Amino acid sequence: MTPDYSPTEIMTIAASRTLKDGEVCFVGIGLPSAACNLARLTHAPNIVLIYESGTIGCRPEVLPLSIGDGELCETAVTTVSVPELFRYWLQGGRISVGFLGAAQIDRFGNINTTVIGDYRHPKVRLPGGGGAPEISTSCGEVFVVMPQSKRSFVDHIDFVTSLGNGDGQTRESMGIKTKGPTRIITDLCVMEPEVESKEFAVTSIHPGVTRDQIRAHTGWAVRFAAEVLTTEPPSKSELEILRDLNARTASAHGKPAP
Repeated sequence: MTPDYSPTEIMTIAASRTLKDGEVCFVGIGLPSAACNLARLTHAPNIVLIYESGTIGCRPEVLPLSIGDGELCETAVTTVSVPELFRYWLQGGRISVGFLGAAQIDRFGNINTTVIGDYRHPKVRLPGGGGAPEISTSCGEVFVVMPQSKRSFVDHIDFVTSLGNGDGQTRESMGIKTKGPTRIITDLCVMEPEVESKEFAVTSIHPGVTRDQIRAHTGWAVRFAAEVLTTEPPSKSELEILRDLNARTASAHGKPAP
């Protein structure tokens, strides 16, 4: 039976569920922003959303186009300077969760948002890290949300923009005290790092998705946890709220509703 939701919708909803009410979350633009605001509009009304432009406690009615979108400042509890945000809030250990996307990610949760190909002669030059390198090392933990394909889930990333677990060593051995990436949420599954190897393994598979599909969309020999759960399908309420948010955003930005 064909599900009444899209792969992007279950990915966004599964990502939103990872957030707890009252958490302080550093939000990336795009899918991370959609997931975080969906959490705010559903089960986590007291979540504190922080964007890189210095806006704290944002409650946008529509999803921002960028960190400089006026919607963020207008709906924030306060706006601080970027140096204050990074030095006092982020590096000061006051942000519990960072929510990021990526162009490439490897089995250890290292992220590339800099270049595809050789750094000096890249095939594609990407937008860059922005605050993501600091988010990955200074937030209590990091969640990553992104569609899954062999182009993005690669055996070796072309450039380490944001550190995960290096080549599998502990972050403590690199002088980093935070947990780093603890979940990767995709349109196929949810992954979490193994305790010993630090390699990401599948812990939950979305309804209707097979292990072979996941293998076919992963650029390494993906592992599966001893007990793999089935992701709970989106509820009617979650879908209605997400679709309404997307429709408002499309209307505000002069685009057709998704």
